[in-house]
Amino acid sequence: MNIYNILDELSIDYKKYDHPAVFSCEQAHLLGLNIEGVATKNLFIKDRKGSRHFLVVVIADKSIDLKSLSQRLGVTSLSFASPRRLEKYLSITPGAVSILDIIKDKNNEVELVVDNAIFNYLSLQCHPFTNTATLDITVKGIQQLLAHYQRPYIEIVL
Repeated sequence: MNIYNILDELSIDYKKYDHPAVFSCEQAHLLGLNIEGVATKNLFIKDRKGSRHFLVVVIADKSIDLKSLSQRLGVTSLSFASPRRLEKYLSITPGAVSILDIIKDKNNEVELVVDNAIFNYLSLQCHPFTNTATLDITVKGIQQLLAHYQRPYIEIVL
């Protein structure tokens, strides 16, 4: 699956920024790339039984209270899922996860949760299936991509 071909086929504009591999929001910030879009943090979490999985997308500088989030999502306690589960469900490794990865979940086994504050921005930063580049894509473009792949999301105040 080539994300650039997908974005081009859907006429979704993006700006690509190549850079050395980064494994955290802090490392990405230190690169000083001055990308217009809001930086995001992407958390892959699961419920206690491991029967439900979530990709949570928030503004990078926000902290997440998993206990509060689990209550709001109506699930038992949440915890971070293993790298093995991340690979199984989204075909990606830690440090490279972004909202774009949800389209690789062909069986719709991962629920997408998006911080509603993201919708206050024109664009957001996301990795294009690798942590050696960052794309700046409009929020409308992301919504168009999600609609094309029939991927609903839970919009939540975090």
